[in-house]
Amino acid sequence: MFRKILIANRGEIAVRIIRACRDMGIISVAVYSEADKEALHAQIADEAVCIGPAAAKESYLNISNIISAAVGAGAEAIHPGYGFLSENPDFAHACAENGLAFIGPTEETIRKMGDKATARAMAIEAGVPLAMGSDGIVETLDDAAEWAERIGYPVMIKASSGGGGKGIRVAETPSELKAAFESASSEAVANFGDGRLYMERYIKNPRHIEVQILGDQHGNVVHLFERECSIQRRHQKLIEEAPSPFIDDEIRQNMGRCAVNLAKRAGYHGAGTIEFLVDDQKNFFFCEMNTRIQVEHPVTEMVTGVDLVCEQIRVAAGEELGYTQEDIRLNGHAIECRINAEDPACNFAPRPGKIESMYVAGGPGIRVDCGVYHGYTIPPFYDSMIAKLIAHGTTREQATARLRRAITEMLFEGIVTSSDYQLGILMSEAFEKFEFNTNSIENGDFFPEN
Repeated sequence: MFRKILIANRGEIAVRIIRACRDMGIISVAVYSEADKEALHAQIADEAVCIGPAAAKESYLNISNIISAAVGAGAEAIHPGYGFLSENPDFAHACAENGLAFIGPTEETIRKMGDKATARAMAIEAGVPLAMGSDGIVETLDDAAEWAERIGYPVMIKASSGGGGKGIRVAETPSELKAAFESASSEAVANFGDGRLYMERYIKNPRHIEVQILGDQHGNVVHLFERECSIQRRHQKLIEEAPSPFIDDEIRQNMGRCAVNLAKRAGYHGAGTIEFLVDDQKNFFFCEMNTRIQVEHPVTEMVTGVDLVCEQIRVAAGEELGYTQEDIRLNGHAIECRINAEDPACNFAPRPGKIESMYVAGGPGIRVDCGVYHGYTIPPFYDSMIAKLIAHGTTREQATARLRRAITEMLFEGIVTSSDYQLGILMSEAFEKFEFNTNSIENGDFFPEN
C-alpha cells in the first residue's frame, strides 16, 4: 500500500480523498493555487504545496508543477479526483514517467474511452446497444448531411473529446444542421482543443442512467448498480439518486452486464462509469464512459456500503477487489443534490464571496461532502459547487423526506446558493411521481406555471 498520496484537485473532492487517505493510514499531500491558500483541502491535509497562480491552467492544469510537487513531497501516487486532469492521458503518462502511480486507469484506456468515437466502436465490439450513428468521425458538413439522412432527424452532434455537456448540439431538421455542426465544433475546440465530431440519432426526452463499475489490475470487474442522473440543466447534473426508480431488476442486470463487458473489453481498472440513455420504452443505449470518480459517487456508496475512493487507492496499489458481483447488494435508496454558490434567479450566475456563517445539516441518514467553512471566501476562479447533500433511507420516500429536511436546515450567510431551487425540484409533483427526463428543467416540468 502507498505511504503518501498527492491529491491533484481542490474543493470537496480533495477533502473527500484526504479523508479516505486518513482512514487508510496514508499521508496526504494537498496542492493549492495562490487563490486557494486558505481553502479547506489545503488546511486539513497532512502536507500542502502551492503549485501556481489562481488561473487553473497555471496551477491545477499544470502537469509539470503537479509532478514536481509530488516528487518533491516524496509521494508515491497521485489521485486526480474529477475534472481538471482526471481524464487527461498525458497526465497519466507523466505520472508513469516519473515513477508515480496514477490512481485511475492506464493512459491507453483513458485515450480509448475518452475519444467518444473510439469508445462507441468498442461498445459495438462488446455487444452494448447503441443508438444509430456515424461509423466514426464526421469530417465535414457534407459528411454530416449524408449521415443525418441515413440516421434520420433529429440528430445529435457531439464532440469526440467532449465532456461536461460541452460540444453537444441537436439538429431537428436539415435547415438546422449547419449551425449545429459549426457551433458544436467551435465549442469543442474552445473547451478541448479538438473539434472532431461524431453523430447519433437524438433520443427525445431520454433518461440518463449510469452504471458504476470497479475493476482491478487482475482482470476482475464488477458493477455497483446504477444511478439515475436525468435531472440536468444544460447537460449538467443537479440531482442524482440510486437506484433508478424507472428500471426493473431485469433491465438493471442487463445494463450492469453490458457495463462490465465494456469495461473488460477496455482493460479497465479503477472506478468508472458507463453512461446510458434510456427511452420511454426502456430501451437503453450506450452514451459514453467516464474514466474517473464521479461527483455523484456518494449515492452508490450509501446503497452498497462500498467506499469507492478507498477502493480506487487499493486497486491502484495492485490489490485485488476481494469480492465478486454476488457479494454486492442494494440497501435502500440514496439521493444527492449539489449546492452551488450561484443565483438561479439570475440565470445561475456564479456568486463567489465570503461565507459570513454556515450551518451544516445532520441527523439520521444524512451525509455532507463539503469543501468550505465559516469565514472562508469563495474565489471566483473555479467551479461554483461548494457542497453535496446526500440522504439515505430504506425507501425513496424516506430518502426524499430526509434530503428535504437537510436542505432546509443547511444555512449559508453572506452568499447566494442554489439550495432553494433544489428544494423546489424535490418538492415538485414531477419528482415525487418520477415523471421527468433530461429535458424536464428546460420544459418547465418541475415548476409549471400556475
